Amino acid sequence: MNGFLEGSVLFRWLTAAAGWIDRQWEKSFLALLLTGQRKEPGSQSALNRFFDRLRGALCGLFRVTRLDKALEGSISTRLLLWCGLTILAAPLLPTMAVLGLVLVCALSLLICLGRDRERQLVWSPVNKWVYLFAAVYLVCTLTSVTPKGSLKGGMLTVAFVLFAIVLQNAVTERRHLDALIALLVLGGFLVSLYGFAQVILGVESTAAWVDDSFVENGVSLRVYSTLDNPNVLSEYLLLIIPLGAVTALTARTRQGKAAAGVATGAMVMCLVLTLSRGGYLGLALAAALFLVLLDRRFIVLGVIGCICLLFFLPETILLRIASIADMSDTSTSYRLNIWIATIDMLKDYWVSGIGPGITAFNTVYPLYSLNTIAAPHAHNLYLQILVECGISGFVAFMGGVLSWVRVLTGRIRRSLDKKTRLQAIAFLCSLTGFLAQSVTDYSFYNYRVELMFWVVLALGAALARNWGREEAGTC
Repeated sequence: MNGFLEGSVLFRWLTAAAGWIDRQWEKSFLALLLTGQRKEPGSQSALNRFFDRLRGALCGLFRVTRLDKALEGSISTRLLLWCGLTILAAPLLPTMAVLGLVLVCALSLLICLGRDRERQLVWSPVNKWVYLFAAVYLVCTLTSVTPKGSLKGGMLTVAFVLFAIVLQNAVTERRHLDALIALLVLGGFLVSLYGFAQVILGVESTAAWVDDSFVENGVSLRVYSTLDNPNVLSEYLLLIIPLGAVTALTARTRQGKAAAGVATGAMVMCLVLTLSRGGYLGLALAAALFLVLLDRRFIVLGVIGCICLLFFLPETILLRIASIADMSDTSTSYRLNIWIATIDMLKDYWVSGIGPGITAFNTVYPLYSLNTIAAPHAHNLYLQILVECGISGFVAFMGGVLSWVRVLTGRIRRSLDKKTRLQAIAFLCSLTGFLAQSVTDYSFYNYRVELMFWVVLALGAALARNWGREEAGTC
């Protein structure tokens, strides 16, 4: 029977078909994304041929319509300019205006690819996870428990996630990276100034942000600046402060060092005024990691510094930190109840998720709510990603973060240039502080802050590239 089957035409056809499928998969665009391997010259997989033909059709369209000549030297081809404007404007403008800038950047990249047939998309081991995370969110948006309610949030997330790819392609020279980091610091400084203006003008916070302990100590304002929420503001500042500190250390001129130092100090002070406990812990963790990566001997100094801070910090801040473990604290017990209810939700939705957005969450969460506690989200980034898009989205997100950490730590070990090494450490500290605060809050709730997360991830991935002369310490 075995001999008959092996010699049959059907068996040979099935074997040949299986072999062809296997060869196509190994060379396919999707397999390259998932394995992180570079595209080999001459690769002829079906998907690669499809994308090559699509690119060829785009370039052909530009030639036939003479757009390649008409747009030569046009401002629409200045991808770096548009990306820089987006980075600076993101914390200052409304979300939909920022989305418009993101789409302009994507269009600019498309024009650049259409005009120049030789230009290729930048490759990074992190990118496969970025593509996968965006794809999962797109699918979960379409399969949401409320597709209409998830559409806006899901599309915003997909657009802002894929901006990481666009931004990496804007950084074609090492100096471009320094310019974009400077714009990040400038944006953080402007946001901090707006926060100080709120203090000077005596703006009052929403009652939900001020616990009884604040009222007892005469505190009526938690600074929120342009981001509408003090916790969201602290999450944004955690991403920028380490980059500002390193810019102050590595600037070539005294004026540059002073400007970056003033901006960083302003951002730290603004974060303090948010009275965000998660922000305080995130900043402390980021600072500790920075010092340890710089020199392990700072561990002892850090312990001594923490002890000294206990004697100099204002009583309001000390009470705020001490309330973290106080289960009688209203915000602490509120979060704990939401986490328990969210975990109960995951028992039923851990595979597929419920779809992105507040509408989808509010559709399902009340069925699991404890003590009739209402909540717009899970108050935890990791639980929220699991709830919205299931285990596949969570794996894609964590895979991207871990891949990003791996390439940056590799840069720290290999780099002979002090500035590059310090910048790599700063990027690691930015995401470390941000992801630490994300344990206590859904830090992607504000889409502009989510965009800044992907900006930092993209710039860190760009820094990890081999920039040639930089390896010899001449950057």
